[in-house]
Amino acid sequence: MENTNRSVFGIHGVTGMLIATVLLLSILGALTFFGLKAQQAVADKPYKITDPQALKMRDTANANQKVIAK
Repeated sequence: MENTNRSVFGIHGVTGMLIATVLLLSILGALTFFGLKAQQAVADKPYKITDPQALKMRDTANANQKVIAK
């Protein structure tokens, strides 16, 4: 059986590989950009603990003790 239907630069060849590589790199770049922006937004708003003496080890009520400082 002879394979006469080969195309190196078809969508399944080199061109397809380049399209997939560019697509994956652009997704990686976008996710990195949005991740850095989210991290910078959170870093600008630290929280402070209202009553440090009221904190208990492994208590779910500890989440009520932190307030975002403005």
